[in-house]
Amino acid sequence: MASSSSLLSEEQFLCPICLDMFTQPVSTPCGHNFCMSCISCYWNDIPVCRCPVCKETFETRPDLKVNTFISELESQFMSLQVTDAHIWSLDQQQAGSGDTVQCDICTDTQQEAVKSCLECLTSYCDVHLEPHYRAAGLKRHTLVKPLASLDDRICKEHNRLLMLFCRKDDVLLCDVCASLRHVSHSVAPVQQAYKERKALVGDTEVKVQQMIKERLQKVQDMKASVEQSKTDTRDVIESSVRDLTALVSEIQKVKEELVKVIEEKQKAAEEQADGFISGMVREVVDLEITAVNLRDLKQMDDQVRFLQSFPVSSLLPHTMDLSTFSFDRHLGIQHIRKSLSKSVSQLRVLLDKMNTEINQSSEGADVSDDTELRHMQRFEVDVRLDPDTAHPLLILSDDGKQVRYNEGLWLNQNLNPNMFTVHLAVLGLRGFSSCKYYFEVFVGKKTEWCLGMATASIQKRGALIRGPHSGLWAIWFLGNKFEDFSSPNEPVHFGKVEKVGVFVDCDGGQISFYDVETATHIYSFMECLFTEELYPYLNPCDNEYGSNLDPMIIVPVHNTY
Repeated sequence: MASSSSLLSEEQFLCPICLDMFTQPVSTPCGHNFCMSCISCYWNDIPVCRCPVCKETFETRPDLKVNTFISELESQFMSLQVTDAHIWSLDQQQAGSGDTVQCDICTDTQQEAVKSCLECLTSYCDVHLEPHYRAAGLKRHTLVKPLASLDDRICKEHNRLLMLFCRKDDVLLCDVCASLRHVSHSVAPVQQAYKERKALVGDTEVKVQQMIKERLQKVQDMKASVEQSKTDTRDVIESSVRDLTALVSEIQKVKEELVKVIEEKQKAAEEQADGFISGMVREVVDLEITAVNLRDLKQMDDQVRFLQSFPVSSLLPHTMDLSTFSFDRHLGIQHIRKSLSKSVSQLRVLLDKMNTEINQSSEGADVSDDTELRHMQRFEVDVRLDPDTAHPLLILSDDGKQVRYNEGLWLNQNLNPNMFTVHLAVLGLRGFSSCKYYFEVFVGKKTEWCLGMATASIQKRGALIRGPHSGLWAIWFLGNKFEDFSSPNEPVHFGKVEKVGVFVDCDGGQISFYDVETATHIYSFMECLFTEELYPYLNPCDNEYGSNLDPMIIVPVHNTY
């Protein structure tokens, strides 16, 4: 090795600025040599261009080109070093035994290498490694555990040291490769590329560990959710069976009571009819006797005897007034039948609806949005708006249920300290910190609006930064799409709505939005951490994107539960 590089030394190829081997060497008009990037950065940081070595000043900045002579000479020097070291290393490895890497410099007694230099492509023992800890230029070299083969550090095409790395093509290059096929690419020294990729590996490793942590947490959450689902399923089954059993029992009781009532009424009607028939039979007998008596009386010619035989009280026996008695039992039965038929029909509708929902669940579908929305509507609360928080260009109704944008000028108005000054927003009068609650807002044909929940400490003076820590959980509608207010330009839903339902589960960390008319889920904030009270947030927006003067109206819930 000494013979092949005796005329040249590494110090002759060190840049005076970085004290490392030249990368794209250039020569200044005064005759000194530097790395192109080193001298360019040096001149960028000073007001005049001068040589860092001799201090000669240049009136105009020199147009530097790569000194091909020095570049080729440097490559030949490095190649000679690498070739000699490689040949020496192979000879020593053949003479040695096992997998031990020998020092490439030792000439007498071969010593075991303790490090390999990726720049020198040479393995060193402790003694010959010492200059790498002392010489300024060598200190920058990369030392690794001893490597048995270093020939993969040489360009196979040009037999030059692979000193550069192309970021675009992700390949190692010698200086000739860089000048021929990678001129317009982003090329960096191997050491710099190594640091960049090592940093990228470190960042990626951190990200991977975080992803592993998140997925393990998701697995735990899923297991907990499954266990909770088992408990909920068991409770639902028990509750449903209990309720349906009780309902069947009630129906059985109603059936028995119905049969009993009808039979009793029938018995009473039969008894009434029997009494009437018996009375009629007696009256018929009496009337037949009266008819015989009247016929005998009618045949008497003796006037005195006729008058003596004429009844004192009445010719007719005492009878019932038939006009006061009626027997319309069939009409009563028909009324019961119609009432029962109507009730049974209503019950069948409910049973059919229940059966449909059960079938949907059995086919693998989740609980329908309609069912979920009707469940949420049970938690309706009365929401009114706080005029003290309303932007000066907003008009609120007297009942605090409507808010709209007032197209005009905002001049000399006394500002309330709780008033929004940039966002055209208003908060609800009442805050919530626990339990579940629900309210609905009619937006009609508005072209832009924002609706959600906000903390009491939300920023009201100045612009509100759209981000995860803004203190606002809201959806923003514009034209035909919805966005999460915290994530600009990321649509979460498409279409138009006229009425929006807002459901909040403070303890569960959930805020959900629904299209009430179609029972369609729009968007949900999940796993939120609420550290203070939440207030309804309404922002009717201005006319920037078309006519938008219609109000936002808090309306009562017309549910079907």
